[in-house]
Amino acid sequence: MARSIRKRVHYPHPPERVWEALTSRESLAAWLMPNDFAPRVGHRFNFRTDPAPGFDGVVHCEVLELETPRRMVWSWRGGQIDTRVTFTLAPVAGGTELLFEQTGFEGVPAILTSFILQGGFGKMFDERLPAVLDRLARGDDVATACERERAGLGALVETITARVAARFRKERER
Repeated sequence: MARSIRKRVHYPHPPERVWEALTSRESLAAWLMPNDFAPRVGHRFNFRTDPAPGFDGVVHCEVLELETPRRMVWSWRGGQIDTRVTFTLAPVAGGTELLFEQTGFEGVPAILTSFILQGGFGKMFDERLPAVLDRLARGDDVATACERERAGLGALVETITARVAARFRKERER
């Protein structure tokens, strides 16, 4: 049994700006997590966040495919999951359509984690990424804004961590 996460979002920004928000280390940190990303096939990088039960707080990734400014694929490994993340951009009237897919959630712990991640990704793609895109459009310094927003991300991570821990406890009791 495997599960995937899919999220399709429209942004009123050109594909090049959305691509910048997906491939700039500073922009990624502002809407996702602190990282050492570089947009280069074969580049191994990490996202860092607070640890949780069964998760040391580090997501190990590698850029597998890069088709500027249309498509990017990463491996995504951390805790109980070993998945693949794909971002696909398409120009549409009035902006860009982003399709996010994370595939390969297999086994009960990974599937439970996928539901938690799906909730967090909703906030990130519906609120945090649009805020980064708006700052890029204004020419604001995303890195400075990122520092201010990390406190807000910490609260989100704490919520996700608590939910994951509760689901793992419930699963173990069965």
